[in-house]
Amino acid sequence: MVPLAQIGVFGGSFNPVHCGHMMLASWLAQFTSLSEVWMMLSPENPLKHPNTTNSVHRMAMLEMAVDHAPRLKACDIELHLPRPSYTINTLRELKRRWPQYQFRLIIGSDNWLIFDQWRNHDEIISDFSPIIYPRPGYDISHLTLPRGVEMVNAPTIELSSTMIRQAITEGKKMNHFLPHGVYQYIITHNLYK
Repeated sequence: MVPLAQIGVFGGSFNPVHCGHMMLASWLAQFTSLSEVWMMLSPENPLKHPNTTNSVHRMAMLEMAVDHAPRLKACDIELHLPRPSYTINTLRELKRRWPQYQFRLIIGSDNWLIFDQWRNHDEIISDFSPIIYPRPGYDISHLTLPRGVEMVNAPTIELSSTMIRQAITEGKKMNHFLPHGVYQYIITHNLYK
């Protein structure tokens, strides 16, 4: 039996998508067993309730970011599912729509430390084999991870959408922090002012 191609599911509000997101997704697509990384736009995080920019703008920026990025795709499936949006429901729907793939959840070590608060976290572990990437200040030992959960040594970068939004609000130029075209899109649509 031929093993299924592995697709990494990297969710986020991507408000806006920045070079740190792209570097991580690209690293995961090239240096792990994943065939592709689908960057999945989230309408809301039930644990955070962020104040987010219109999903149409965030999706446009995400599609622009992955346009010339091999093995990276923008995914809007969560925008079309009932809310609140829980990761387990999204993963089940991905599996239902694309049974030819094995989907694996990608999360940061910060989220792993609160993973027991996630809905149906045991099912996510057993059916969607999470991949954990390091976040500064949130160290975990691979020795403590359950079977099927993988810790990767991806490079870390201290860059956040919050910092970028604040800098844009203050009139700073953020073109070198954002994928090609995204900064111009933000300026053209007067976002984060």
